[in-house]
Order: sequence, then structure tokens, then C-alpha cells
Amino acid sequence: MAWNESGNGKNPWDRGRNDGPPDLDKIVRDWQQRLNNFFRGGKGGARSAGPAGTPMNAPLLGLVAIVLAVIWLATGFYRVDAAERGVVTRFGMYQTSTEPGLRWHLPWPIERVERVNINEVVPFKLQTRMLTADENIVVVDLVVQYRRADPVQYLFNVRDPEATLQDISESAIREVIGKNKLDFVLLEGRTEIAAQTEKLIQQTLDEYQTGMFVTKVNLQDANFPSQVEAAVQDAIKAREDKERVSFEAQAYANDVIPRARGEAVRRQQDSEGYRARVVADAQGEASRFTQLLAQYQQAPEVTRRRLYLEAMEDIYANSSKVLVDTAKGSNLIYLPVDKILEQNQNRRPAAVSSQPAQAPAASAAAEASTVTRDREDRRTREAR
Repeated sequence: MAWNESGNGKNPWDRGRNDGPPDLDKIVRDWQQRLNNFFRGGKGGARSAGPAGTPMNAPLLGLVAIVLAVIWLATGFYRVDAAERGVVTRFGMYQTSTEPGLRWHLPWPIERVERVNINEVVPFKLQTRMLTADENIVVVDLVVQYRRADPVQYLFNVRDPEATLQDISESAIREVIGKNKLDFVLLEGRTEIAAQTEKLIQQTLDEYQTGMFVTKVNLQDANFPSQVEAAVQDAIKAREDKERVSFEAQAYANDVIPRARGEAVRRQQDSEGYRARVVADAQGEASRFTQLLAQYQQAPEVTRRRLYLEAMEDIYANSSKVLVDTAKGSNLIYLPVDKILEQNQNRRPAAVSSQPAQAPAASAAAEASTVTRDREDRRTREAR
């Protein structure tokens, strides 16, 4: 309105002061009507006015809709890494699996994609108490390392894979521990127990088709509760002492038995040699007596005399002799020189005390005096 235009009795500065606020419900209804007319292609015509009387172009609305649709479709692009596999679901139902690379699916809320790393090794720790075969309580710390080998089974066949793995691992380790004694579990059997547990866990996971593959089971610790620590330590010490004594006994046996066997063989060989020697001597004596029998039958007196002389020769050859001529009646004082010499030889190594050294001399002197008296008595009897 120009300044020279009549204001119809109204101040231009007061325009609209008495008008109320715009009707929002009316504006919304107008927009709804125009959108309906646009999409139906009819009543609104090619051009329509906005809520404030501004004209709106229908192709502009179409362009906006197309842009929004393109943006919505562009959100369906996704990338799957080399270590991953994509699992596409449509309204929650499995649709397909995708390999690594740039992929596309119908955007949310129609389809969704779950990327699962099939190469990542996930550790799962478990600590529990259980009974051994000999009814002892043992606390086991177990670590199960697994991969998500089958993404579809991993996502759809079990509701909670971690809880399922925990239940299966606990059941498997209880079964294995329950078949072995405490000593085997605490000492030398950890590797074997871990291997048996791994095999049993994998069998159960395959039966349930969980899509998990166990790569390694580590039995990190297997110990007894702290409440019985003192008693178990005493039992372990006693077992170690038993093993030590057993090893010592085995070592002693390994040392003594070969020597005893060698000594037995040696004595057996000596006895065999002694037997052969005795048999040979006996056979030789028997042969000699057989020959003597033939000679004795030919000349009994000569053979008897010769045997007597040979026997006396053997006897006197190894004994001390004193020859006395009793026919002439000469007096002879016997001096045992050989005994004295033997006594002197024995006195040298036994010079600690003088008493033992004097005893042989006294006995020799007594023997000499006894021999002298016997000779005098013999002369007296002959003189009579």
C-alpha cells in the first residue's frame, strides 16, 4: 500500500494488530490436500499455492523424493573385510551370505547385514570346582580358544553362543576330571586332560551345530581349595618322599643286583672248576690205587714196605726232625734253633708288648728241658 493510498480508516502501522495468529490445523490440512492432489495427478492442477500463498512446483517435490530415495538406497552399501563374512537377513530371516568386498543389500528396515570375523581366535575363560575320581575337590582354571567357523550357524542355531560354550566346556571338564585321580590332575596329567577336554567340547559343539571351532584348550591351573591346603601339602610331601625312597631303592637294586649276579656267576664258575679239579684228582687217585692193587697182588710185602716208606717220607718232609744216636749213650742237649728263629721273625711285627714275645721263648725252653728229661729217663731205663 502506497503512502498516498487510503487506508480505509486504518493506520498502516497498525495493520494486522487486531488479526489473530495463523491457524496451524488449517495449514496442515492444506498441505495434506496438496500432497494428495500431487500424487493423484489431479485436482490441484500444475501449480498450487503454499500455506502462505507461495506457489509450489510439483516436480520439485518429486526431485526431493528421488534424492531421498537415492540416499536411502545408498545406505545399503557395505564392505566386508578379508577376515569377515557377511550374513544378510530380510525382516530377521536369513537371506544370504556374502564374501569379502564391497556389497549391497536393501537398506534398513528391510534387510540387515551382520559381519562375522571367522579368523579371530576368541579366548573364553572358565573357573569351576569339581570332584576327582578319588572324591577330592579340585579348582580348575580353563581357557578355551575358538573361532566362529560358520557364521550362519553361529548366529541362528544358538541363542547365546557364549553361554552355550560355557555349559559345554564345564560339562566336558567335569567328565574328564571325574575319571582321573587327584595326583594325576595336579601333576603329570594336565596335557592329557586338556586334549581330552578339547576333543569332547568339539564333539558337543558339532552335535549342536553352533558354528564354533575350538583351536586350543589350556588347563592353566588345577589346584585344591585353600581350606585344605595344609592337608594336601602334607599328602604331596609324603608322596614325594615315597617317590624319592622308591628311586633310591631302585638305584640301590640296580647297583647291587648286577654285582650279585656277577658274583654268582663267578662262584658258579669257581665251583665248576673245583668240581672238575676234584673229580680229576679222584679219578687220578683211583687210577693210582688200581695200579697199586696190581703191584700189590704181585708182591704184597714189597709194595706194603714201599708205601710205608713213601708215607713216612711225606710226613717227615714237612716237619722238624731231631736225630739222636741212642745206641752210643751220648748225652745231647736239644736246642730248638728253628723255633728260636721263627720266634724272632714273629717278634718284629709284634713289638708292641714284651709279654707275647717272651711266651714262645719260654715254651721253647720248656720243650727243650722236657726233651732232655725224657732222654735221661730213657738212658736210666736202658742202664737197668
